[in-house]
Amino acid sequence: MFDSSPLQFMHLLSNGLLYPVILSLLGITALALWESGLAVGERFGGLTQMRKQTITLIENRARRRIERADLIARIGPMLGLMGTLIPLGPGLAGLGRGELDTLATAVTVAFDTTVLGLFVGIMGFVIGRLRRRWYDHLLNELEGHAA
Repeated sequence: MFDSSPLQFMHLLSNGLLYPVILSLLGITALALWESGLAVGERFGGLTQMRKQTITLIENRARRRIERADLIARIGPMLGLMGTLIPLGPGLAGLGRGELDTLATAVTVAFDTTVLGLFVGIMGFVIGRLRRRWYDHLLNELEGHAA
């Protein structure tokens, strides 16, 4: 009924993505932690130092930092979902063969990547929202002084 060659290729391709997805998820987790450190620095001194800069420079910096936080908020859960779905195929196939160890490993990887992806998404969302508020307040304050 089905030509198995394209199905096998698709299966190999999707299984081949598991380790790149896990590495990417770990990388974006590190980036989210880095961004949270930057956000703490912004809040407790960085924004005060920016008052000496031009409004255009502050707007450009704000846009870049907010976009980076938004990217983290979106990419983290996507990678988590990919890391959830990829191992479930082989895990369910292992269940069909009676290999409960294969299923247990697959489900563990699936849950771990889901949790990590959601954690990264939450961090990115919170950082983005805080930065929007901080930069809006700073720019409003500077524009009020300029007027």
